[in-house]
Amino acid sequence: MTISILALISKHIKELLEFFKSTSFSKAVLIGVAVTIPIVLGILTQQFEIGLALCFGAFWCSPSDVSGRLKHKQIGILFSAVLVVVISFIGGYLNISNFLLFPILGILTFCIAFISIYGFRASLISFSGLLALVLSFAHTSENLEVYQYALCIGIGGIWYLTLSTLWYHINPKAQTEEALNETFLLTADFLDTRRQLIGEQPNRADLQNQLMTLQSDLTEHHETLREILILSRKSSGKSNYQSRRLLVFIQLIEMLETAVANPVNYDKMDLLFEKHPEFKTDFQNLIFEFSHQLRAIANTINKSKRFPSNNVLSQAIKTLENDILKFKDENYIEDYEHYLMLQNLLDYQIKQFEKLKKIKWLLGNPKLSSDDFIKNDKLRRFIDEQDYNPKLILRNFSFRSTIFKHSLRLAVVVMLGYGIGIFFDFQNPYWIILTIIVIMRPSYGLTKTRSKDRIIGTLIGAVLASGLVFLINNPYMYGAFGVLSLVIAFSMVQKNYKASATFITLSVIFIYAILQPDILKVIQFRVIDTIIGAALSYTAMRWLWPAWSFMEIGDHIKDSLKANTAFFKSISTYYQKKGNIPTSLKVNRKEAFLQTSNLSSAFQRMAQEPESKQNNIDDIYELVVINHSFLSSLASLSTYIQNHVTTEASEDFVIISDKINTNLDTVCSQLKVINFENQKTKTSTSKPDAFKFPVNSLTSDAISQTDSEHTHKEAHLIWEQLYWLYTLSEKMLKLTSRYTVD
Repeated sequence: MTISILALISKHIKELLEFFKSTSFSKAVLIGVAVTIPIVLGILTQQFEIGLALCFGAFWCSPSDVSGRLKHKQIGILFSAVLVVVISFIGGYLNISNFLLFPILGILTFCIAFISIYGFRASLISFSGLLALVLSFAHTSENLEVYQYALCIGIGGIWYLTLSTLWYHINPKAQTEEALNETFLLTADFLDTRRQLIGEQPNRADLQNQLMTLQSDLTEHHETLREILILSRKSSGKSNYQSRRLLVFIQLIEMLETAVANPVNYDKMDLLFEKHPEFKTDFQNLIFEFSHQLRAIANTINKSKRFPSNNVLSQAIKTLENDILKFKDENYIEDYEHYLMLQNLLDYQIKQFEKLKKIKWLLGNPKLSSDDFIKNDKLRRFIDEQDYNPKLILRNFSFRSTIFKHSLRLAVVVMLGYGIGIFFDFQNPYWIILTIIVIMRPSYGLTKTRSKDRIIGTLIGAVLASGLVFLINNPYMYGAFGVLSLVIAFSMVQKNYKASATFITLSVIFIYAILQPDILKVIQFRVIDTIIGAALSYTAMRWLWPAWSFMEIGDHIKDSLKANTAFFKSISTYYQKKGNIPTSLKVNRKEAFLQTSNLSSAFQRMAQEPESKQNNIDDIYELVVINHSFLSSLASLSTYIQNHVTTEASEDFVIISDKINTNLDTVCSQLKVINFENQKTKTSTSKPDAFKFPVNSLTSDAISQTDSEHTHKEAHLIWEQLYWLYTLSEKMLKLTSRYTVD
């Protein structure tokens, strides 16, 4: 009992230390410094208005400071500074009649929110502009002219940019190390979930859903690391540190592909492991050790001497090899196919072992030769450039655009929220619209979750603050607690929004406790305003131009299928032509993983929406699973042909590949006219496909024509995967052909 308690305490202490070392915490401290210093200097120099304006400018520009290339961070913060200056200048003249104020407020909100069409970083710049717009209602400068106040806001933004750049140069490796560490841990979780899928499982569907979620998270981390490692390397040259981390990252990507590339025929695998449970145990132990070692490397990433030994993995692989040889001797004739399946399974695990050993070697800071470096022109193809064409505005200016509907919805709700605050003469009506812009997101599920967490967090914060303000009656203590609460709130906003809302509330109340004696009234209005803002946000997402996922899920399925098709064509071409592995194959692989991840995220959003809006969800789920299975099979083919010398592609391979491509192209064409919104399914009247896949005869022919076990393994894997791809393409074709088209 005592040991378990000590272990629990040790675990929490370790997590706390990791939190303090995280970039989220360091950024929160940076924000705390950026907003506190101008206020303190303003008070000391009796220029409080200037200090407050500098504080606002720094605070409003901080959201655009996210992980990525330094140049992109700087440009994002600079654009935020320009935007908040313009908004503050306009806001300075908004002291007009409500008759004119409401339409201007709505138009400005829409225009600022609409900036989000230019991607994730643009959405953060947009958020900075919205903060500046809302808080222009909270403070009106008494001693500064409007242009002076706006200029000070801009200087505050430059002040934050300077601090952020300085911190980056002080600790340039922080974001790389953290992103890489999280990628190690997610890869370990992915492998461990794969381990649980081995053998017959009553909850296989749940495990597969977990895999899809983990794969989506991994893909997001891969995109962040690509920007950090590839673009930073391009601008700073061939740094040994960046090159080693880039090579480690490449190994982690290939480990994910190899993990995905497990045999997809669970029926055959279950049957084998039921008869021979020792293989299930052996493979599970081996994969568990892989995940364990990845976690250990993540925890000691800069201490290579503390990495786990390779001996455990070597012994586990040796045990498997001996068991498989024993199986071959005992069941060679009657169960040769299962023997080949076991050998191919083992080959994949040996490849994983080689990748893990290379990761350990790279993290041991070896001296790299010129051959180890990857040319920038090849790497550049793995980065998706954001489209900043002005025509994007016109293309999104319609109700078919999710961002357009979100911007319009946000504008209406902001006007409504401010109107309620004015009509009922609330103490701080801008708190309502501040709650709205913080909570409301384009997706229903996230808005609903944030609304709930915001209300709970505010109530908890209000209760804690009510007790603390009675116990403490010192303005300096209020100030210290206010800044500390702000730092904690910002550091937790991505990890635990409920806790973040709690500390935001504490921070606001402590700051107001310095300015106003009747703090209980402030707490009361803070709670009421938050509840109104959250209720308006949720109501609007539910009934005002809702953007339900079923309206766009078809596009995500089509994009995923197109990416998988391009990946399959690259594999097929390379298998037929051989030679060096083309960069296009790796680029298409990356795009297939990315689009399949996007599809999983879209489906998860759909699953969070009301049941009445989950149109045709069973068929959509089946299409999502099929796309994932298709990618798994492609990964299996890709991994095998890139790591083995293969025989010449047969005419049957070409014929079957063409048939699969024809099916995929047909499915893509059908998806163009299916939106899953109002269309109903029908009984398929199409004739059965006359094409019959000769999987057994092809494998048997390949085995009978040669005594080479290597060729037998190739034939078994290639034809098994090709048959699975053909089956999946037929399933998709059958599913999509059931929908009527008006």
